[in-house]
Amino acid sequence: MTRINLLPWREMARKEKKRQFMSIGIGAIVLMGLIIFYVHIHVAGMISDQNARNEFINDEIARIDNQIKEIKTLEEEKANLVARMDVIQQLQIRRSRIVHIFDEIEKTLPAGVFLTKIEQKGGELVLNGVAQSNGDVSSLMRNLEASDWLESPRLEVIQSSDKSAERIQEKTKDSRYTNNFTVHVKQTGAEEEMEKEKSAKDKKDKEKKKA
Repeated sequence: MTRINLLPWREMARKEKKRQFMSIGIGAIVLMGLIIFYVHIHVAGMISDQNARNEFINDEIARIDNQIKEIKTLEEEKANLVARMDVIQQLQIRRSRIVHIFDEIEKTLPAGVFLTKIEQKGGELVLNGVAQSNGDVSSLMRNLEASDWLESPRLEVIQSSDKSAERIQEKTKDSRYTNNFTVHVKQTGAEEEMEKEKSAKDKKDKEKKKA
């Protein structure tokens, strides 16, 4: 009877299976490493791209912020320029108005009245002067009341004054001016102009606070 020894073949089969298992294991490890490396590279690339986008967005935000600041500066300059133009316009109007007012005051003075001082307080004029009689002061009040440039005259003081008379005598060489008076009179439309200026100033202050 023939006998066959299978031990070497079985040993070789076990070694072959072990070698194949080791090869598969090493291949799996290498493949897993490659996958991990690829994922790492891919994620790093995504992070790099996102960082680049974030940097671009931050740069754009900074650029837009600078533009906004420039726009605000231009708006402030524009507001200041408009305010200056308004002031110049108001000065032009007032210059013309004051000429008319002085001309109107000269027209309202009766023959027996002499002004010693004119003072402006807001939209009101304070006229100090002397007159030959109370009747001349009354005529002045009527003339002021009828004026197109002046309104609401109010007589504050009227009295005889030797010192005033002496000063007027030195200027006019006339001793008849013995009645000292003070008249308050408003400029026509002055209150409306002052209210407009106040409203414009308040509006400008609010805009500055908002900015």
